[in-house]
Amino acid sequence: MIEVPEAFARSTVGREGEAGARWVAELPGIVDGILERWGCAPDGEVVHGGVGVIVPVRWRGAATAVVKVSFPHSGNIHEPDAFAAWGGRGAVLLHERDDERYAMLLERVHTSTLAEVKDGDEIVKVAGRINHRLAVPAPPGLPRLRERADAWVRQLRADTEELDSVPSLRAVDAAVATVRELGRVQPDTLVHGDLHARNILRADREPWLAVDPKGYAGDPAYDGGTLLKSRALTLLEADDMGKAVHRILDIFSEAAELDRARVRRWAQFHAVQAAFWGRRHGFRIARSGPGRDRLTEFADKLAELLTEHA
Repeated sequence: MIEVPEAFARSTVGREGEAGARWVAELPGIVDGILERWGCAPDGEVVHGGVGVIVPVRWRGAATAVVKVSFPHSGNIHEPDAFAAWGGRGAVLLHERDDERYAMLLERVHTSTLAEVKDGDEIVKVAGRINHRLAVPAPPGLPRLRERADAWVRQLRADTEELDSVPSLRAVDAAVATVRELGRVQPDTLVHGDLHARNILRADREPWLAVDPKGYAGDPAYDGGTLLKSRALTLLEADDMGKAVHRILDIFSEAAELDRARVRRWAQFHAVQAAFWGRRHGFRIARSGPGRDRLTEFADKLAELLTEHA
């Protein structure tokens, strides 16, 4: 049986409570059953992401692959649907799936990510090209981003009314306008939903391939905002943050073959969301304290910068 990484077990239980503890206890048996069913043999150290473990395997005797098993959660349901629709176009190949156990047999890629590339422009360019390749017709059954528009507006208004400090009201109003003007009418295009440099890995079949999609149908420009947020630490160190932000927008929009104004508007919406989220919950890399305050201040500034160029 596999050994569940301690850090993964701890974070899962901390996030999911008793249900997470039960699932972690059952996970080695789940993985064993899947390996036997798909004819896989372990072939390396078990690693993990935020919501699942990844087991390197030999498949059909010689082929390399990985088995990924995720915590059963609504946010993980449509990952295999996205992989199936892409068929290896810009993303790892899906070989087998077990939706009941939230398990997939996937193409094995390298562990190094696009985030490790030193050239920031190259990171953004590659992400934009991946975004373009992933923009295929969405299959039926995927969650449509347009269906979340009303909830987005309600949450933005509730955050503004309930929190003691908020981004500028001008920035909030611009985010609401984006949802009303762009959010309610979106194409049925498959979008990754969490596109950033750590979710793009080096590969052999292609230089870079995407992993860990959410699997939404909507505007491909939506993912420009997730990419921009992921560049936060780099932007914080920039001599001219405004110039750096707009360079990212220029490079990403051109590489993704998207309208720059739409990318900017979605990025501004994401920045306002992040500013509110940070106030309520903190951030992945800073849940509280000065680190959270610094990132919240950054999100406010980013939202304002992107509003200024409306």
